[in-house]
Amino acid sequence: MNDLVGQIILIVVIAIIVIFVLVVVARSVRIIPQARAGVVERLGRYHKTLMPGLNILVPFIDRLRPLIDLREQVVSFPPQPVITEDNLVVSIDTVVFFQVTDARAATYEIANYLGAVEQLATTTLRNVVGGLNLEEALTSRDEINGQLRIVLDEATGKWGIRVSRVELKAIDPPLSIQDSMEKQMRAERERRAVILTAEGTKQSAILEAEGHRQGEILRAEGDAKAAVLRAQGEAEAITTVFGAIHRGEPDNLLLAYQYLQTLPKIAEGNANKLWVIPSELTEALKGIGQAFGERGAAAPGAAERHAAAGAAERSQLLEDAQRAAGAAVDAAGDAAAAAADASTEATAAADAGESSTGTPGAEPKTD
Repeated sequence: MNDLVGQIILIVVIAIIVIFVLVVVARSVRIIPQARAGVVERLGRYHKTLMPGLNILVPFIDRLRPLIDLREQVVSFPPQPVITEDNLVVSIDTVVFFQVTDARAATYEIANYLGAVEQLATTTLRNVVGGLNLEEALTSRDEINGQLRIVLDEATGKWGIRVSRVELKAIDPPLSIQDSMEKQMRAERERRAVILTAEGTKQSAILEAEGHRQGEILRAEGDAKAAVLRAQGEAEAITTVFGAIHRGEPDNLLLAYQYLQTLPKIAEGNANKLWVIPSELTEALKGIGQAFGERGAAAPGAAERHAAAGAAERSQLLEDAQRAAGAAVDAAGDAAAAAADASTEATAAADAGESSTGTPGAEPKTD
């Protein structure tokens, strides 16, 4: 019985020793992750800062404080109301980028470095934006960010914190100011649209006028060249006809015959109401008659010459003479009929004028 009790006591003692050893080892060995730092206090005082890796502590004497993150941190603070220089309340949302560079200073120099950074950013922001009006605050974000970063970096340097960047995430003016700004922007855009439309209309009118001017110039140049070419062609045609006539040596009989052929063309057209018979018509007919008379008188003396020419030539000449005489008679008849029609129309028009205006020379009646 005594042996059994002794064995139990021995087992308990061994278990206690093993547990104690495990606790000592657990409190002595510390593994620090990368980008972390641990502050060790020995008997309540700062002893050292543990770096990433395996570290050995004295159990029950050294105490490890909570690990501090050495990476760059991004903290977005809630919107803060700020009064501008022109007495407008704007809501500004701020984002701060900072990094802990000294774990000991961040632990012992400030109680809560995150809350301190937030309060410092708020007060600095109000000081900076308070000296600017609304328009400057909306358009000077880079300047505001730079001033905030300088002030925060100087103030947090002794806390072991480095502020790398400060950004204004949003600047929200009052709703009434937003409506006014939208109306102003809309009016500005409408003004620009009207100006651009006017400039486009102006340019279009200028280009259209320029095109019309160029078209008129080209059209005038084309007409001038066409007139020159037409005149040159007519001159060459006249020269050719004139030369051909002189080379052919025409006699009076041919000229009178061509004159009679041209007379019917004078009476062509629906607008010819009155056609005057030229006085040269009788002379032309007389010349043709004399020519045929001379040919008839000269026929007995040149019988042998006409016999050699043949009966076909004599019949052709007779037909041409008869055709010319018939055309002349028809032209004369058409001219006489046209003259009679014109005289009748003139008489009717005169009668109608007299009937509408009253008897010539009579005085109008008065009531």
